[in-house]
Amino acid sequence: MNLLTSMRYLVALNEHRHFARAAQACHITQPALSNALKALEDEFGAVIVRRGRVFGGLTAEGEQVLVTALSMLRAEEALRQDLSAAAGQLKGQLRMAAVPTAIPMLTRFAALLRVQHPGITPMVLSMSSLEIETGLEDLSLDLALGYSERLESGSRAARSARISVWPQYQEHYFLLSPAAAEQSQKPVKWSQAARLPLCLLTPDMHNRLIVDQSFMAAGCGVSAAMETNSVLSLMLAVTEGGLHSVLPGALVATLPESDRISVRPLIAPKVQTAIAFLAPSQDQATRAQQAALALMQSQAWRQQCASFAGAVR
Repeated sequence: MNLLTSMRYLVALNEHRHFARAAQACHITQPALSNALKALEDEFGAVIVRRGRVFGGLTAEGEQVLVTALSMLRAEEALRQDLSAAAGQLKGQLRMAAVPTAIPMLTRFAALLRVQHPGITPMVLSMSSLEIETGLEDLSLDLALGYSERLESGSRAARSARISVWPQYQEHYFLLSPAAAEQSQKPVKWSQAARLPLCLLTPDMHNRLIVDQSFMAAGCGVSAAMETNSVLSLMLAVTEGGLHSVLPGALVATLPESDRISVRPLIAPKVQTAIAFLAPSQDQATRAQQAALALMQSQAWRQQCASFAGAVR
C-alpha cells in the first residue's frame, strides 16, 4: 500500500474520530484500515494512534504526521486540478462548510459554482464555528461561510492572520411561530419573544451566543424549552411541536409557503450579524478555490446573496 493512501486513511480517522466510520468513508473494512495505520506506524517508527476500546485520538507524533498528510493530499488534489485545467476542463473537489444558519446560502453558492464549472464537485458540510476555523487552519477545508466577528475578538486575533475574510451579508433575525399562536405580521420585541416557549440551538453554537446576547440587550434572560444542534429540528419544533424559534432570513427564505407558520421580524434591539466567506490565507490557492473566489466576488452572486439572505415572506 502506498504512503499517500495510508495518509488518506489517517486523515479520515481524524475527521470521523471512529475506526468503523472512517473505514466506511474510505470504502474499506475496519481491519484493513487498522492494518494500514499500523504499517504507517512501522514506517515512521512511532505510535501515531491511541488505541483502546474506542478511538483515543492521535499522539503528539500522530499530530505531526497528520499535518504532513493534509499537506500531501492537498498537493495531490492541486496537481490533479492543474492537469485537468490544462486538458480543457477543470475537475476536482472543493470542501466547503458553513455554520448551520448559513447552510442555505452555501448550498445555493455550490449549485451556482457547478453551473459555471461542471467538473468541480463541491462538498457542503454543516459545522460549528470552531470546527470551521480549525478546518481552515489545517487546510482540510477550502472555503467556509461563517461569522467574521469571531475572528475580531482578542482571543482569536492570531487566527485572523491565517484566515482571509470576504464580507457577504448581514444576518437579520425573525421569530418563527405556529400560525395559530399569532396571526399578526407586525415586528415583535425580543423581550416579548423571551416569554414564549422557545426551541434554540445548543450553547456550543455561535448563533446561540448571538441570540442570548440579544435577549440580554433587551433586558431579559431566556431559558430554552428545547435545544438542538439541528436547524431542521428548530423548524419542526415550530411546525410540529407548537414551540417558537429564532431564525435568520436565509433560513426563513427556505421555508415553504404555509398557513401553519407565522414569521415576524425581531426588534428592540434590531440585531444584525456579519456573515462572511472565509478561506485559508496562503499564496497558492487550488484551481477550484480560485473559481469559487471569482464567483464569490461576482456581481451576479452578490445580487442573489443580498436578496436571499434578507428575504422574509
